[in-house]
Amino acid sequence: MREIQISRFKATCLSVLDRVAKTRQPVLVTRFGKPVARILPPPASPGAWLGAMKGSGAVRGDLVAPAVEAPHWEALD
Repeated sequence: MREIQISRFKATCLSVLDRVAKTRQPVLVTRFGKPVARILPPPASPGAWLGAMKGSGAVRGDLVAPAVEAPHWEALD
């Protein structure tokens, strides 16, 4: 994986993004030698990831109920 310093990435952002899209090779952006971001190419087909997690979620409990019991305020009586 190619590495690039954050200052150089900032100056050449658009060309780096174009290169990643064309070559499909990711780029690691570093700051003081430590990774801060990874630039990945887009998926091969744009819609492939849509619906990938369909059916994997579950609703547990009431979605509209308060999370905690409301306190009783004497001023409201």
